Amino acid sequence: MNSNLISVIIPAFNEEDYIDKTIEGVSKWQYPTEIIVIDDGSTDNTKEKLSVIETSLNNLKVYYSNKNQGKGKALIKGVKLARGEIIAFLDADLGESAQNAVKLLYPVLKDECDMTIAIFPRSEKKAGLGLVKKLAKSGIYLLTGYKAKAPLSGQRAIKKKILEKIDWLADGYGVEVGLTIDVIRLGGRIKEIEIPLNHRETGRNIKDFVHRGKEFVDITKALLYRWR
Repeated sequence: MNSNLISVIIPAFNEEDYIDKTIEGVSKWQYPTEIIVIDDGSTDNTKEKLSVIETSLNNLKVYYSNKNQGKGKALIKGVKLARGEIIAFLDADLGESAQNAVKLLYPVLKDECDMTIAIFPRSEKKAGLGLVKKLAKSGIYLLTGYKAKAPLSGQRAIKKKILEKIDWLADGYGVEVGLTIDVIRLGGRIKEIEIPLNHRETGRNIKDFVHRGKEFVDITKALLYRWR
């Protein structure tokens, strides 16, 4: 483990439109950084793009999965590969705005908290009905008493020594909710901060509602596991 190194873990599934710009944004961080991308069985050109970037970026490591296993398992794989004492989780669709995610590190490096969570700018686009976010907020509050502002945000920085105490990161889309609950139960300090980040937003078509349905199921599973 390297105390001066920041490990940035990026799970990616069919992110050919964003992955190169996201990696480029992280590469601009002014810290010793290893970038770990877990390609979770992509079927588009994500793998091809990553293979090209690998040849030109010395601090990039890519793990290719033969099949899609879900975000939670991708992050678990990334954590096992990470060598830094601080780990940042970033979504692959941040694009150039990933450069701004460096702000997640500051409070952790200063020991003001054990985990930071990014709050995205308010979107003008109408998305779903808010049921998934309400479930996440209510579940976290019910199990911990903590009122989360961005319970679904995948942009986080956390001390590895905290992660090592967690025996199970939730599968699929329940990973963020589960991680928040676990950190609080371990006595960890959380700080949510507003950061100017951009990402691909879901709308109100059938595909997007199916996606939210999967999120709802995965979050429910993560909450039930921690209710026991």
